[in-house]
Amino acid sequence: MTATDVNSMNSTAEIRRPRDEERDMFGITHPGKVRKENQDHFLLCTVRPQVDVDFTSLPEEELTDLRGQRLATIGMVADGVGGSDGGRDAARLATATVIRYVASSLRSYHAAGTAEEDVFMKALTDAVLQAHDAVRAEAATRNDPKPMATTMTLTIGVWPWCYVVQVGDSRCYNFDGKTLHQITRDQTIAQSLVDSGALPKDRLEQSPYKHVLSSAIGGEEASPAVSRFDLRRSGTVITCSDGLTRHVTDAEIEEHVRNMTSSAQLCRSLLDLALERGGHDNITIVAARAPLPKKP
Repeated sequence: MTATDVNSMNSTAEIRRPRDEERDMFGITHPGKVRKENQDHFLLCTVRPQVDVDFTSLPEEELTDLRGQRLATIGMVADGVGGSDGGRDAARLATATVIRYVASSLRSYHAAGTAEEDVFMKALTDAVLQAHDAVRAEAATRNDPKPMATTMTLTIGVWPWCYVVQVGDSRCYNFDGKTLHQITRDQTIAQSLVDSGALPKDRLEQSPYKHVLSSAIGGEEASPAVSRFDLRRSGTVITCSDGLTRHVTDAEIEEHVRNMTSSAQLCRSLLDLALERGGHDNITIVAARAPLPKKP
């Protein structure tokens, strides 16, 4: 843990963990105006140490706390690659594989934000790589020259941190109450050229390689990138496929977040804007926020 992290924790220690009912979350997906089918998938879920009671003589009021305290809130967007059945199936399989791994194998939430945080980050990477292996194995059984691959952006909120795992060019943004920040880095050929200095940054948007992936689940290479940010300084977390960002700029997303009334309203207004501008791809948007309590 860095000195910056420690200072951040000290300066925001008075902000309590939001209760379940204070969370405002929503997800939406749309095929767009050009594609015949929607190959995107998304997921929003809560992880708990839950106890399911099948039969008991105890009264109902004794059972209300058996779900246990929330361990994590998970958001996920997967965008199938290639416009074929393989892309659709890859997105579905990758999403299902990751959530099964999280539900049955990921037991390191306690390490989040501690000196043993590397254990948690490795578990996140392993979950995505397991999805990559599952998609590759399925593709090997098919006689289809078209790619079976997908992007994936996975967010896991373990108070007070939000962890993000990125493969491909779907994105995660964080609006901290003042500014919109792009948390993820697009894993595309054009972005790699910019990073290496071979392509000027101001020519990125015009590059023919802007939407050519350098990393994808099920592709030739999957390179999960894990990052985190402090939820105690956050207002809204947005995860989306590039069907949104092809048509809507970061500045416009920020403006919509500033004026949002709810996560559902935000997702629908951004979707409408992308559709108005052509909706050339499937569009998926997931938003989550827990309005921070005002100081007395």
